[in-house]
Amino acid sequence: MSELTCLEICAGAGGQSRGLELAGFTHALALEIDSDAAETLRLNRPDWDVLEDDVRNLDGAQYHGVDLLAGGVPCPPFSVAGGQLGSDDERDLFPEALRLVREVGPAAVMLENVKGLAERKFSDYRQAVIDELEHLGYEIHWQVLNACEYGVSQLRPRFVLVAIKRRYSAHFTWPTPTSTPSTVGKVLYPPMAANGWPGAKAWAKRANSIAPTIVGGSHKHGGPDLGPTRARADWLRLGVEGRSIAEDAPPAHAPYDYLPRLTCEMVALIQGFDADWRFAGRKTSKYRQIGNAFPPPVAQAIGVQIKAALVGARSKPLRLVRAS
Repeated sequence: MSELTCLEICAGAGGQSRGLELAGFTHALALEIDSDAAETLRLNRPDWDVLEDDVRNLDGAQYHGVDLLAGGVPCPPFSVAGGQLGSDDERDLFPEALRLVREVGPAAVMLENVKGLAERKFSDYRQAVIDELEHLGYEIHWQVLNACEYGVSQLRPRFVLVAIKRRYSAHFTWPTPTSTPSTVGKVLYPPMAANGWPGAKAWAKRANSIAPTIVGGSHKHGGPDLGPTRARADWLRLGVEGRSIAEDAPPAHAPYDYLPRLTCEMVALIQGFDADWRFAGRKTSKYRQIGNAFPPPVAQAIGVQIKAALVGARSKPLRLVRAS
């Protein structure tokens, strides 16, 4: 039972994918509708089965019996930027996720979204999802988790729902916060200094806290910048120009007091990606993929707990009842 299988929908650029891989799950399929994000998955995991398609077209019966169904269904229906239209938003894919749960019958389900889904405004919607999963034989756990509690250098609160078949549920517990995150300066000093900028060390010392939550935006809203006005002000306090994304690190001839911009690769490090994870597409697309990703360390921490529940329950010895 050391290797478990995963069907991942709305996989994006692979933040959740990488975390689940590190937790010990093998992907039976990674599905993503965005062509650049799908190519990102192929670039990094050429041996995976990556399907570029709408989740509405996926026949879950083909994957009946995988251990875990996971996905980061689109956030705009529950985000402030997206208007918080909930079930009235055409981008709401929770009904499709529930359809796949019925067709696949996984031992566990993990779905993540913006923290807005935990608000009272969506209590009826949230309860309807829970009721359906309970009807299908799952015990439901949900929490808002902060990425900074799992070593990621930004706050990034996310709503996470874990549903586990009742025969495994007693073995599931939420992950314990793992470590204090590094500061932005510590995480980004190596790439900031890569081209010989003389002010890199002083900049890193100034950038002495974690980052504001990275906002990727959607195809309708958002661009290659570090978010709305308040987020850019927070970045400025860390010594970062947030109005645009750079193509490269500061050059050696940049003045000592230069105000640097972040590259997509730097943003990916703040999001918790491996340094060698590559992204396909143009700059705006890359930034959107990174900004919308589920931080790999958080996905890994939850995935480890799900795996422990499934393996622990399956390896539990049978209790023999002596005949009278």
